[in-house]
Amino acid sequence: MRGVKFRTAFCPACAATLVPAKVDDAAFEYGGAMARAIHRMKYENRPDLARPLGAALVRIAARLPAVDAVAPVPLHPKRLAERGFNQSALLAAPLARMLDVPHVPRALVRVRNTPRQAELDRGGTFAKPSWCVHRRLRPCLWRRWLLVDDVRTTGATLAACARALNEAGADRVMPVSLTIAI
Repeated sequence: MRGVKFRTAFCPACAATLVPAKVDDAAFEYGGAMARAIHRMKYENRPDLARPLGAALVRIAARLPAVDAVAPVPLHPKRLAERGFNQSALLAAPLARMLDVPHVPRALVRVRNTPRQAELDRGGTFAKPSWCVHRRLRPCLWRRWLLVDDVRTTGATLAACARALNEAGADRVMPVSLTIAI
């Protein structure tokens, strides 16, 4: 990870479309070249893009309080089988390495196969809990968690995952995302 720069994923013209997020817990606003890169990673089978995109998350790590572990937002097993990888787990790994804390890609489990966030309107929410902490993590082994997602739209997914970690004994869960949809 050392030496990798997030802008290496973008040509100069595309890099010019990147808009830094105005919040501390996201790297960029969703749009332009960043939106296209995330789409390519997720839907065009380009997990290789996770490394340079994950470097963008490392940029915001200096602003974060200390954590004990890093966890990604999980995919439902059916979606994971379709895609072949969890993009949030790929983004979280270099962040955990940089912070020198465990990356726990299976800390959370997606128990309901909900519609893709991209298929919901902005007000779309999930009536029943869709995430829980993996049964082997009860009681929570680490107290301060960094929770990683690729795109934050309403924040409902990150809030539900954070709630699951808190209910399992986490003292603090800090959600971060590569992008935030404004």
